[in-house]
Amino acid sequence: MNIFRLTGDLSHLAAIIILLLKIWKSRSCAGISGKSQILFALVFTTRYLDLLTSFISLYNTFMKVIYIGCSYATVYLIYMKFRATYDGNHDSFRVEFLIVPVGGLAVLINHDFSPLEILWTFSIYLESVAILPQLFMISKTGEAETITTHYLFCLGLYRALYLFNWIWRYYFEGFFDMIAIVAGVVQTVLYCDFFYLYVTKVLKGKKLSLPA
Repeated sequence: MNIFRLTGDLSHLAAIIILLLKIWKSRSCAGISGKSQILFALVFTTRYLDLLTSFISLYNTFMKVIYIGCSYATVYLIYMKFRATYDGNHDSFRVEFLIVPVGGLAVLINHDFSPLEILWTFSIYLESVAILPQLFMISKTGEAETITTHYLFCLGLYRALYLFNWIWRYYFEGFFDMIAIVAGVVQTVLYCDFFYLYVTKVLKGKKLSLPA
């Protein structure tokens, strides 16, 4: 454990809490991509199957359970409890164009050709692009609520901090995971345009919009 991983985990947790509170307090999931949330639930489910086979630490187990539980709670709020407020017309990204190629890539490029390892690799690849339906939805609607942008910022910050975590681990532990690093870089790059708009607009009290 190092400071970058810890702050990355806290940023990730903050993003999840912000999103859940936003939906629960407003009693609405307007502006939130249900498809992105389904992808994140799939990410955590396939990544943390090792909960059934191994134990690393209480912290590790606790965070895994929180991620899985919160991801399904979010999906439930969007598609069940507050379904009437869900904007399915704008949440129209074709997720099969992400899942199928990512699944194929996980089978072809992985650390070990075993079911758990392939599913872990699949989760790493899928997480790097899971936010695309949300960004696509914002570009279609033309704007995003401020609280939604805070969620996205924390989510992007989590991944950026994890890149520093990998650098730290390489220099101080000799650990290097090309799959995780490349996927992390891809995910961070996807947030770059958003980060710029967040700093230049949201932090100045303006509404955020993405170019259509």
